Amino acid sequence: QVQLVESGGGLVHAGGSLRLSCAASGRTSSINTMAWYRQTPGRERDLVASIAKGGVTNYADSVKDRFTISRDNAKNTVDLHMNKMKPEDTARYYCRAEGIYYNDDGAPVVYGSWGLGTQVTVSS
Repeated sequence: QVQLVESGGGLVHAGGSLRLSCAASGRTSSINTMAWYRQTPGRERDLVASIAKGGVTNYADSVKDRFTISRDNAKNTVDLHMNKMKPEDTARYYCRAEGIYYNDDGAPVVYGSWGLGTQVTVSS
């Protein structure tokens, strides 16, 4: 299917900026939507932002006007630019790719792939 590797996490002060990157490999031509999720201990993984192959984006209310998701279909990468960061943005951030491909029998295979995540910590 698709393998994802995130990079760019780290420690930043409140009000600062950070950029996360995710590189996809494998069946990259099958990818439709790419997205960033985040998770803190004991809580569910929540959508931060998503971007469809055609460029339509969607953001969680908590990050609108602060975060920007972008995608390079030629390079199979998706970035998350995070500005005006807050301590509550502290989480492990995961890249996700969703798509569909057809197997050798011609049957459609719908998939969702996750990266291993990258830690983002915002100090107050």
